[in-house]
Amino acid sequence: MSKVSYYSAEGLKKLREELNQLKDIERPKASQAIAEARDKGDLSENAEYDAAKEAQGMLEMRISKLEETLAGARLIDESQLDTSKVLVHSTVKIKNQTNGMEMSYKLVAQSEADLKTGKISVDSPIGKGLLGKEVGDVAEIQVPNGIMKFDIIEISRD
Repeated sequence: MSKVSYYSAEGLKKLREELNQLKDIERPKASQAIAEARDKGDLSENAEYDAAKEAQGMLEMRISKLEETLAGARLIDESQLDTSKVLVHSTVKIKNQTNGMEMSYKLVAQSEADLKTGKISVDSPIGKGLLGKEVGDVAEIQVPNGIMKFDIIEISRD
């Protein structure tokens, strides 16, 4: 059974575009590469053929994984979400109690996570620790080097 993940319209669109790219463009290229390698003679000693078959296997595995992800994907209606608690697609401003540093993160599905743009996965330790918290709460999050404490300063929706 596939795992249910929640996506924004943008994230779901990106997944579908990637799947279409793999099926419509990359899959025919892989088949063509195999056909060209097969035409070069003895398959038992043809490294190019073996490499093309392996690349095709990896491509098919990626397509299968994307199809499974899309089967469990659900679109979030952000207008219906509670803004008083940290949920998927919340933007949370937190303050590290140890060093006083303030950070803002948007909690997203794992495949949408991108730390450079401030998007962290709800499946990450920090994401899990923030879920369900309200403004004023302290999130105690277990990380590899101990427990970090964050004050929840602000919760918003984009």
